[in-house]
Amino acid sequence: MKQITDCAGVPLPVFGKGTVVFCAEAAGARPAGSVFLLKLRLAAGAAEPVAGQFYLLRAEKSGVLLGRPISVYAAETSADGTELSFLILKKGAGTQELCDLRKDDGIAVIGPLGNTFPAPRPDDTVCIAGGGIGVAPVAGFATTLPEQSYDFYASFKSGAYGLEHVAAKTLTITTDDGSAGIRGMITAALTADVIKQKGYTVLYACGPMPMLAYLQGICAEAGIRSYLSMENRMACGVGACLGCTIATTQGNKRCCKDGPVFDGAVLDFTPPKDKPICLPPLASEPNLRVDIAGVSFANPVIAASGTFGYGAEYASVFDVEKLGGICSKGLTLHARGGNTGIRLVETPSGLINSIGLENPGIEHFIQHELPSMLRLKPVTIANLSGSSLETYVEGARLLDATDVPMIELNISCPNVKAGGMSFGMDCDAAASVTKAVRAVTKKPLMVKLTPNAPDLIGIALAVRAAGADAISLVNTFQAMAIDVNTGRPVFDNVRAGFSGPAVKPIALRMVYDVVQAINRLPEAERIPVVGLGGIATWQDAVEFLLAGAAAIQVGTATFANPLAMTQIVDGIAAWMKAKGLKTIADFRGKAQ
Repeated sequence: MKQITDCAGVPLPVFGKGTVVFCAEAAGARPAGSVFLLKLRLAAGAAEPVAGQFYLLRAEKSGVLLGRPISVYAAETSADGTELSFLILKKGAGTQELCDLRKDDGIAVIGPLGNTFPAPRPDDTVCIAGGGIGVAPVAGFATTLPEQSYDFYASFKSGAYGLEHVAAKTLTITTDDGSAGIRGMITAALTADVIKQKGYTVLYACGPMPMLAYLQGICAEAGIRSYLSMENRMACGVGACLGCTIATTQGNKRCCKDGPVFDGAVLDFTPPKDKPICLPPLASEPNLRVDIAGVSFANPVIAASGTFGYGAEYASVFDVEKLGGICSKGLTLHARGGNTGIRLVETPSGLINSIGLENPGIEHFIQHELPSMLRLKPVTIANLSGSSLETYVEGARLLDATDVPMIELNISCPNVKAGGMSFGMDCDAAASVTKAVRAVTKKPLMVKLTPNAPDLIGIALAVRAAGADAISLVNTFQAMAIDVNTGRPVFDNVRAGFSGPAVKPIALRMVYDVVQAINRLPEAERIPVVGLGGIATWQDAVEFLLAGAAAIQVGTATFANPLAMTQIVDGIAAWMKAKGLKTIADFRGKAQ
């Protein structure tokens, strides 16, 4: 990272590699392991950051796309290079990776980025405030001021950290739980009256948005200047993408380039319209049971067809009895050998498959696989496909004579040349096969839709009118891969089905759209929607439920993490308990 400056001699951000010197839990942070101190070294010649600036950090061995913006806590330059220190709150996948770094690991770095805290005037009486991880940049700024020349207020939920280098005239700590300093939020220690009594003339702060909004208000009331360090989600960090803009009285400003430090008077802290879901935590366990077309599921997590065999395959890997339901492998009237050639190609955050509905046939399933599926606690769902209307009907007739609780009508498989998705691309075709199958079975009928249809909502409404008791969506997206050595498509069928975490945002939008369309019908005509597509975590599952899904299915994630579904069940339960939600119905569709 060679230092580059503009015409005025101001260092410009550059991209380079840092080497981890130290990474460990920050002393005093609670709960333990929630905040880490990361130190890394940049090569000699790198620009030394100024207090208030930040870097985009991304572990070299990373599973995330973007670097994470982390404010500089401390910096020291020597002949050997520049050593940077960061306090990192372990919050998501990116910060988890940074907190898991070890000595000598490589880390991709862009910086230094952003502006700085302006120096106090000679006659200023300085107040500095930091909240939680926001202590880092203001503590770094404090080290640039003469000792005992400022008062420092630090506010935490629990414990206290990042104050080792603070040499304030007065250091005041507040904690929500009273574990350190004054019990309460920063409002318990710093008010407009305190500002006036202490004679402060300028305030510097960084912390959570509600805290900064409060500080802006009391500074305005007391008639003093304020400089507030903001944060926002970022992509480029250099002002190019405009993804991190924040609202000000002067129009949108880029947090990365125009900030992160702003004159507090120009910031717009208009509160969000919607309040977060927050009720008193439950003392008992929540009820995860859901009902789909009259069939009761112990929880909303269902193993998706084609990814879980018939249930027994994973029984030795984890406790499959914890699932709400299991969809069988896609079944056809007669046995199928599936597609020839390569069947799987891994992509970033996804998987392309061309299995081609290989299965033993419905009669074999009824005689051999179904009995063992029915002995499991999760609800058994038979996934029915076909190559013609007649084979769909005959397959449904055979399944109707069994004890299988539910049929999932697959009109969405992209990996067969006849049937499958061809029935799910057109409203009339989808309705005709649904109506024909409905006529030969009394089983609850869930129709699985393709995301490749030009009118997904129209098809959803058409199959509902034709007799579907529920809808599941989405199946895989059409995709392809090309071998760069041969110059030819990888799959014999050229096109195949794409699934995995990469499709989740699109699948979520499609589920949301279909649920909204169904909810516009009279209540008696509505049917439940089961969401799937890229679900890998409990957070993904909760998003689909908030979008209005009655339940969710998990497929590709099981290949990456065999415990994904049980972790999702546990995660939903823990989230509901913390939010005070007794049943799935308490929050289903709240995003509408």
